[in-house]
Amino acid sequence: MSKEERDEYFKNREGTEDARFHVVPDDEGWAVKREGNDTPEYTTDSKDESIEKAKELAEETGTIAYIHSESGEIEDQIDYEVNN
Repeated sequence: MSKEERDEYFKNREGTEDARFHVVPDDEGWAVKREGNDTPEYTTDSKDESIEKAKELAEETGTIAYIHSESGEIEDQIDYEVNN
């Protein structure tokens, strides 16, 4: 998938129930971002705190939390989808 295709994919999920949460490195330390939205839902200097917040948000909305490494690669995912 090209960067343009990936960006379009995430843009189409923005604001929908399919939007997932990602724990990613950020200028402030770590951020939880919803797919398709550049503005973080949550920021902290602790990766562990970001993971807990992403898990909480994903569970509340019945979606997936993706945990990224400092280099941006996906390390783990926690699935709260009802129809998985």
